[in-house]
Amino acid sequence: MSTQEISPSNPRRKRLLLLLLVVVVLGGLASLFWELLFAGRSEHTDNAYIGGNVVQITPQLLGTVVSIGADDGDLVEAGQVLVKFDPSDAEISVQEAEANLARSVRQVRGLFSNVDGLKADMAARKVSLEKAKADFARRKNLAQDGAISREELAHAQDALDGAQSALISAEQHLKTNRALIDDTQIGSHPDVKAASAKLRQAYLDEARTTIVAPVRGYVAKRTVQLGQRVQPGVPLMAVIPLDEVWIDANFKETQLKKMRIGQPVEIESDLYGSEVKFTGSVDSLGVGTGSAFSLLPAQNASGNWIKIVQRVPVRIRINPSDLAAHPLRIGLSMKVKVDLRDQSGPALALQPPKRALLATEVYQQQLTAADQMIEHIIHANGPQAGNKTAQR
Repeated sequence: MSTQEISPSNPRRKRLLLLLLVVVVLGGLASLFWELLFAGRSEHTDNAYIGGNVVQITPQLLGTVVSIGADDGDLVEAGQVLVKFDPSDAEISVQEAEANLARSVRQVRGLFSNVDGLKADMAARKVSLEKAKADFARRKNLAQDGAISREELAHAQDALDGAQSALISAEQHLKTNRALIDDTQIGSHPDVKAASAKLRQAYLDEARTTIVAPVRGYVAKRTVQLGQRVQPGVPLMAVIPLDEVWIDANFKETQLKKMRIGQPVEIESDLYGSEVKFTGSVDSLGVGTGSAFSLLPAQNASGNWIKIVQRVPVRIRINPSDLAAHPLRIGLSMKVKVDLRDQSGPALALQPPKRALLATEVYQQQLTAADQMIEHIIHANGPQAGNKTAQR
């Protein structure tokens, strides 16, 4: 009875098994076909994250915060004021340095004036010496004829010796004072330059009571508070230029065989999903695995060693136009797929960078105003100022 019931279903079961076998064979052939033609053309990973420059804003001097110009998430331009310190102490230092420079200029003016006076005195001493020589010669002739006494001749000799000594002393005094100003002008005199340097430093300290953004970006990690007394080097906030972010993709070491700098990359973010596709290129391949640079690297020499596939960071540059259209944030998860067909690029960089990776110009004008102030003080206290006073 059971044999009769089962026998009619055997042909159907055979057909199902045959169909399953055909499906498995076709799947295997398709997998082999894909592996041979397409699988070796790309490598992908979802162990990738957005990285970027985090520009720390730190003070260069001690100060008390009196103003905060930006908060987390705010867009700031290069040179925009972020934090201000109480400038009272710095302003007093600048005024003291200005007075010191003016005093140094006048003292150096006095050195130049002394040299001119000593030159005139030495010329007078030379005249006195010539006069003493002539007087002694005349009296010597008179003494030979008996017209004057020997005592009077001795007095003439003493006057001649005194005139010679006075001339030698004047020459030495002139040399000593001339050594203080040789090959210099008032502006290039060491005393004036030292005072100018102190004024520059005081001016810089005053300028540094106002902290500005070195680059354009978005504020993050603000920790500074109003009225806080902060020490030099303490992070107050960070500015992140989101238009210069990149991707750090961690590929397995087995995926790097055909990876080269410059290969195109397809990128997808978890933020925007599969609807938005980014493009980019391989910028550099890491020179070591992540574990090699960790704080506590693995000790593979131990007896309980277990082989673990290592990952190497690969930096990927994002197309700027794609980044402008769909902004990304630091730390976001990404999915990348590197096209390996182009093998013309190198595996490691062959030349050093030709320009600075990140630079700022907001601090270059600080000393310009200080130099203008120094020039004004030297001019106001220089020789021309003395001429104006004499005319009055």
